[in-house]
Amino acid sequence: MTTLPTEFADLEPYADWALATEPERYAKRLASSMPEMQQFYDAAFGRLEDAITYLDKFDLDDLDDDARALMHLMQSLVMVSFPVEVWKQPRVPDSGAAWVTITKEPVV
Repeated sequence: MTTLPTEFADLEPYADWALATEPERYAKRLASSMPEMQQFYDAAFGRLEDAITYLDKFDLDDLDDDARALMHLMQSLVMVSFPVEVWKQPRVPDSGAAWVTITKEPVV
């Protein structure tokens, strides 16, 4: 089970968004409804600055499990930001069958 730092216990209901890879985050976005994404976005966006401040205390290669989960949660926030703020749908509009595959994660 994914757990977040105690300072971010309010985000635990969204811990299922703490996914380590971009393909996992994208699949979660596509499988989520807009109301689900909006709820996650509203909760996480309000804690973004706090999360950045918290994570800046660590070296990227030396994150403990709960800090890493918080980082992945914020990466998922980025993943849902355009669908929530701009497109109002999980998929990229007018993209047809286009697909981009990431070949290396910055940190897992």
